Amino acid sequence: MSSQSPAPSLSAATDDHRADELADLLGPLAVGRDDHLHAPGFVVRPDTVQDALSRLRDEAGFDHCSCVTAQEYEDRYETVYHLKSYDDPTDEVSVVVPASKANPVSESADAVFRTADWHEREAYDLVGIEYDDHPDLRRILLPETWQGHPLSMDYDRDRPQIVRYDENANPVAADEREADTMLLNIGPHHPATHGVLHLEAVLDGEQVVDVEPDIGYIHRCEEQMAQQGTYRYQIMPYPDRWDWGGGGILNEWSYARAAETLADIDVPEYAQVIRTMSAELSRILAHMLAVGAYALDVIGDFTATFMYAINERERVQNLLEDLTGQRLMFNYFRLGGVVWDLPEPREEWFEKVRDYLDGLPHRLEEFHDLLTGNEIIQMRTVDTGELDPDVAKSYGCTGPVARGSGIDYDIRRDDPYGYYDELDWDVAVEEGCDNYARLLVRLREVEESAKIVDQCVDRLEDWPEDDRTIQSNVPRTIRPDDGTEVYTAVEAAKGELGIYIRADGTDTPARFKIRGPSFSNLQALPEMAEGEHIPDLIASLGSLDTIMGEVDR
Repeated sequence: MSSQSPAPSLSAATDDHRADELADLLGPLAVGRDDHLHAPGFVVRPDTVQDALSRLRDEAGFDHCSCVTAQEYEDRYETVYHLKSYDDPTDEVSVVVPASKANPVSESADAVFRTADWHEREAYDLVGIEYDDHPDLRRILLPETWQGHPLSMDYDRDRPQIVRYDENANPVAADEREADTMLLNIGPHHPATHGVLHLEAVLDGEQVVDVEPDIGYIHRCEEQMAQQGTYRYQIMPYPDRWDWGGGGILNEWSYARAAETLADIDVPEYAQVIRTMSAELSRILAHMLAVGAYALDVIGDFTATFMYAINERERVQNLLEDLTGQRLMFNYFRLGGVVWDLPEPREEWFEKVRDYLDGLPHRLEEFHDLLTGNEIIQMRTVDTGELDPDVAKSYGCTGPVARGSGIDYDIRRDDPYGYYDELDWDVAVEEGCDNYARLLVRLREVEESAKIVDQCVDRLEDWPEDDRTIQSNVPRTIRPDDGTEVYTAVEAAKGELGIYIRADGTDTPARFKIRGPSFSNLQALPEMAEGEHIPDLIASLGSLDTIMGEVDR
């Protein structure tokens, strides 16, 4: 573990005391209480959102707006702001904002948390809630000409849609440099945007004066598909598809943690060790693609660094294929454990893992020679794409993006799950706040993941054969109580991957919300790129390691 010890779990009495403190702080702003499994919930009026969130941020320390969930009921609309503290993510609160069915309008939280900008646009786009004083309330995943809101109850799926092309408006039209600016479309069919991201960049010469990420090109209704699937059998295959870079097992854990909390399912200790080991192999897989693609994006290094990274990924994919039966879409986790035990003969598989780990330090030195020690990489990344810690927090940035800005935040340590709190490892944090720092964090995290895998293998080798339970006894059909709500998160490859589930007493969720880390991280790109040059914009985008599968969902 890192030298910073994890925050202790609060007892029920402490939870009640904290909830009473927050109730006193909110005072008359709180018009009701709501029970969520993960946090106390307070109901506030739609016209007091900013006041309530400001009090919780400034006076109670909730400086992380982790997620915003919108949903429709028979008698109302509702927005839920999931707040945490970067210093202690186990300290949570939910702010519930109902809006009338006839006039679903609520005050925007953008003035308090910048990350609410995109989250509220998504809520408007998919559910139909409008937000007063929002700086740019328009669709974000669907075209502006789309008719209806796909997650609303009265949405007509058979209605024909016409998607027209509208000429881009100049976002700096009132600027004195209007005559000298040029709109440059980067992507979506561009290698540096990975095929499904469109950047609308406004340039003054070679300098970026405005950039807006245009997303939604691979929106696949993942939340709606999950809402149509059963808890036990049909949802688990989806999370792998949110991160095709190799972080799928980490994503599987995000759903498993939420559903297991919702249904009060225990996981055997043996299965927790296997989960932790496989998740860190998956993290290495994702980070190797990130650093290899970064070299390709920034200095066009295909023959050396990129191929070295692909070669490294092949080694990890071989191990995970032996373990899970798949090379990328693993589908290895099950509620209550994992689908099957380690491959036989166990000793042979352990030897393969040991061989990989033994050679990794030398190969990481080669990556540092090719990347962090490369003068061209340094020129392109040091002091570019700067992201101040306070700005990163306001946008809800997590993972290597936040830790590259000196934010010591890692859910594996700060809100422990699995077997992480039993192992010795460190959180990789860099103070540079630039593109170079984010690159360093990912390479350091590969080292820490290797430490975790090594310790897990040590324990699994000595585990008594009679105690190798890979799944707990899970009911064939899971039906959580009607109205039960939970939001939990894990430390995925890109950062905090959270899942909100509201149950309605059936075997499928009434609301399933995915909080993808790349969604919030990508929103901070304009803060990093404006005022810099076009090559710096590409370097900044690559440093975010954005996977559009978890942005668009």
